[in-house]
Amino acid sequence: MGIGARLKSERLRLGLTQTMLGAAGGVEVNAQGRYEAGVRIPRADYLASIAKVGIDVLYVVTGQRMQNRAADFTGDCGLPPVSQSESKIRVH
Repeated sequence: MGIGARLKSERLRLGLTQTMLGAAGGVEVNAQGRYEAGVRIPRADYLASIAKVGIDVLYVVTGQRMQNRAADFTGDCGLPPVSQSESKIRVH
């Protein structure tokens, strides 16, 4: 499933029409239709705007759901832990 199909599934999940989601993203309904058909790739400003109405943009772009994503960033990332004193170092 590509970006367009995931965008459409998110729109339908929220019960929005193409006109409604296009307006939320600041685009005309024909542009919304092209995004969903996979003819055009949405821009970052559009994605940021539709996130405000509840679209899971991470899912639209990557296919991975947003929920519980914070846990992915709290585990071991291969870097040594930062001590309290190191976190206070300022870069000038």
